[in-house]
Amino acid sequence: MADSDLNRQITQAVLAAVNGGKVVATATVVSAPADANIPLGSKMLVHANSETIGSLGDGDLRSAIVEECRDAIRQHLTATHHFALDGQRLEHLSRAAVSAQAYYSILIETFEPPATLLIVGGGHIGKSLAQLGAMMGFSIAVADDRQEYCNPERFPEADHLLCGDLVEMLRSFRITSNTFAVMVSRGHKQDELSLREVIRSPARYVGMIGSKRRVTAVLQHLLAEGAPAEAVERVHTPIGLDIGAETPEEIAVSIMAEIILERRGGSGAQMSRLARVTERVTSTTPAETI
Repeated sequence: MADSDLNRQITQAVLAAVNGGKVVATATVVSAPADANIPLGSKMLVHANSETIGSLGDGDLRSAIVEECRDAIRQHLTATHHFALDGQRLEHLSRAAVSAQAYYSILIETFEPPATLLIVGGGHIGKSLAQLGAMMGFSIAVADDRQEYCNPERFPEADHLLCGDLVEMLRSFRITSNTFAVMVSRGHKQDELSLREVIRSPARYVGMIGSKRRVTAVLQHLLAEGAPAEAVERVHTPIGLDIGAETPEEIAVSIMAEIILERRGGSGAQMSRLARVTERVTSTTPAETI
């Protein structure tokens, strides 16, 4: 395949992804040995099912790059990785490898539409969630049945304002596997109406705020109506991570932290504690990496 045809196909697939198609990742050679078989700038596109457009070598190296691209798609990541000539992923570059330039550096980029944060409830927590979500690059959608809580003045960062009957608004809104839906409305009735419309959707995350009694009542009603148990079980409630949040702003941080954890992966542990474990392991090994 001619380079122009390959670049055209990759460009078309990337444009389709950012406009709502299937998520893809590209792998680009940004550093290579002087006598490398794969020249700088070479590019390959990878789908989640491992189908590719173009190729970066063959054998173990290609397989390793494809797998890293699939991981990037799952975690919505962009990062540069280093690979030995035999395809081994290099967590650290040794001085010997750097001196000999015996490795490839591959920039892996994920392409998809912006993730959507669907906030049902325009109160204090909803407002803080919209501000935080916009800062994190989410497309913001706010739904509320009260005009005074769902307007451009209150939510200038919102891309979509769904003001009116909640059932009607949510039924007409396109929810995808890249949607993160949060129920933080003012009462039991609004939460139940909203959750009923969202729970069977392909949303990546569904969370609902509320007391244990209120939440239990809502979920029991949905089960009694025939909602699949697996759909009910995936509702994140109580919502957020346990950080001792009290204020609306702190609660919003707790919720967004859980959403990031769900989207990117991770342990949720304190980084300082993880660092101490790493230090204990690496302190017993020679300092051969840079």
